Amino acid sequence: MSLLSDLVNLDLSGSTEKIIAEYIWIGGSGVDIRSKARTLPGPVSDPSELPKWNYDGSSTKQARGEDSEIIIHPQAIYKDPFRRGNNILVMCDAYNPQGDPILTNKRHNAAKIFSHSDVIAEEPWFGIEQEYTLLQKDVKWPIGWPIGGYPGPQGPYYCGTGADKAFGRDIVDAHYKACLYAGINISGTNGEVMPGQWEFQVGPSVGISAGDQVWVARYILERITEIAGVVLSFDPKPVHGDWNGAGAHTNYSTKSMRSDGGFDVIRKAIGKLEKRHKEHMAAYGEGNERRLTGKHETADINNFNWGVADRGASVRVGRETEKANKGYFEDRRPSSNMDPYVVTSMIAETTIIWQP
Repeated sequence: MSLLSDLVNLDLSGSTEKIIAEYIWIGGSGVDIRSKARTLPGPVSDPSELPKWNYDGSSTKQARGEDSEIIIHPQAIYKDPFRRGNNILVMCDAYNPQGDPILTNKRHNAAKIFSHSDVIAEEPWFGIEQEYTLLQKDVKWPIGWPIGGYPGPQGPYYCGTGADKAFGRDIVDAHYKACLYAGINISGTNGEVMPGQWEFQVGPSVGISAGDQVWVARYILERITEIAGVVLSFDPKPVHGDWNGAGAHTNYSTKSMRSDGGFDVIRKAIGKLEKRHKEHMAAYGEGNERRLTGKHETADINNFNWGVADRGASVRVGRETEKANKGYFEDRRPSSNMDPYVVTSMIAETTIIWQP
């Protein structure tokens, strides 16, 4: 008798040319990820070859029941690490039947910014450090923590090793390999300061692809935690008190910053970010005020500051960048639940296009 796992892992390549495409989009909260599958007649290598599709927006809080159809447009393709073979994951954005982007479609405006001639000329690179917390399913408390209680103080958990320090490494490693298989430019992982909290890094990625890759990496992680029976949280402060929050530090550079003398360009860009600090803070994630308190390696949300090697700053410049007089900087303000389309395009727009 076949086991369920045998059928889940069934290789279809010898019996049909048809493939399964998992269409992925962002739901009504702006942070929830939805998906559904369809059969295609054969392998696909470019999003333009894929049909548009639709879904019931009234069930995702994105449309009224009497006019519920939302149209999804395929934008990026990745290999499917769950079904494998020629099967694919398809990152989409969402539009109403009239062709206008819906409110939660942040990709549409980001694509406009990244297609601006000045932005294209500067070839913006992004490296996003996505932090997240793994929670016990029934009690919504971090894994590895005693139910209703607390582990020992922070200190030994960051990049820690051992059964009393690292909780959930099997999920982290499964996600790492699945992202590499999918074609996502995941550049590393590590255990974070709070036990049960981890981080993966995506990049360097150019322009709009940074947002696409982070969203698909989040989707893959959500699927893996589903299999493991663990709840995935992107809450920026999942546990109140003397515990680190979760962010999505965004490393950034332009061609001018990476060129000789680029440190001057970095200083000017940081000056622009300071002038639009409140605007960026309003767009950098929900609940970020609970994380950006001036403690636990953060700056206060109401004040902007920057420094070299300062993890308590709004923007940090690395020692190597200072030494080489060129390189990149790190915007430490975005929360873990930020929309990467919003953050990356906003940084590019502020530092390249916007004139004070």
